[in-house]
Amino acid sequence: MPSNLHRRYLAACATAPSYPEVGATASPALPPGYSWLRRRIHVGHGPAVLERAGACVLGWGTQLGSGFALYPPPGRVTAGDTVLLRLGLPGLRLPRLVIPCRVVWTVEQPDRTGFAYGTLPGHPECGEESFVVSADANGDVWFEVTAFSRFGAWYARLGRPVAALLQHLAIERYLRVVARAAAAG
Repeated sequence: MPSNLHRRYLAACATAPSYPEVGATASPALPPGYSWLRRRIHVGHGPAVLERAGACVLGWGTQLGSGFALYPPPGRVTAGDTVLLRLGLPGLRLPRLVIPCRVVWTVEQPDRTGFAYGTLPGHPECGEESFVVSADANGDVWFEVTAFSRFGAWYARLGRPVAALLQHLAIERYLRVVARAAAAG
């Protein structure tokens, strides 16, 4: 008999993204009607830094290093993958929040590596988030998180300030995780 988590995963696989602008984080202009977020940090210089940071991103290191668990157990990020991000709140014995997402695009170019996932029904928000490592013409390596979202679940709308704070904290953790991975050489 499949576990509850596996049943939720199968249900998520059968759904479409919960927003119409699928793939919009791949372009510079984000869609209207959402809150936007763009955070970019310098993580180092040179091809080795780009490779380490890109491997972290495409290996789900950004999420795993930020306290999320993934179901099914993660492999390398692939476009079309459906995942359940699971987050437990520290100090609480409540079940983990289960967040269904689908990888909507990936990029692997000599100077740019990353992906984006979008929300599926059951996610507390509607929208998309991308994680991209890139090198500029001078060889400086940058990590950027781009997101557009609006609250989807009643508890996210009800707890708007807390939900916004949690999103901000997650983004800051993502940035630190990739910066550490880039520097680990």
